Amino acid sequence: MPEVEFWCEFASTYSYPAAMRIEALAATRGVALAWRPFLLGPLFAAQGWSDSPFNLYPAKGRYMWRDLERICGALGLPLVRPDPFPQNSLLAARVALALDDALRPAFCRAVYRAEFAEGRPIDSPATLAALLAEIGVAPEPLLRRAVEDANKAALKAQTARAAALGLPGAPCLTTPDGEVFWGNDRLEQGLDWARAHAASEKERT
Repeated sequence: MPEVEFWCEFASTYSYPAAMRIEALAATRGVALAWRPFLLGPLFAAQGWSDSPFNLYPAKGRYMWRDLERICGALGLPLVRPDPFPQNSLLAARVALALDDALRPAFCRAVYRAEFAEGRPIDSPATLAALLAEIGVAPEPLLRRAVEDANKAALKAQTARAAALGLPGAPCLTTPDGEVFWGNDRLEQGLDWARAHAASEKERT
């Protein structure tokens, strides 16, 4: 079974619908997923951006919010614009990375629901503690682990790897053969590519 990496940023608008549908899409195709939370801020800073491009370029921002309304409406997902936007996603990303792999998807989806469906602040330890409790994780030990130096370094390394892979934004899929698929509207294409190329590789061996 091929494994695809799913790169998501909690402040990323298009990562919200992607996170809510990626697992079902992967399961129907027989593709395994590895969730890779990372930070877009350092990637943006390297391009000279001090804010989200959806804030820096108003026309782009207006289009994005209307586009997201259409996408979420079609999927039956509630949508609330976070205030402020973008949210500070640092602590949420650290918490996600500190979790076991098996628990990370449920927590990630819970963060997106809290932020984009309920308008809750995802930089709040209280919000994240409640979300951890919802998925059956004791909040206090996990929150302490999230801010330990080793976990902070792991998130920096994961973000640096995202930059090295050339990720243009979030969400992204990266396949075993090094392809990058950017955007909620490229999930199917990325998963199909991974499945097809895994089958081709199996035939050659």
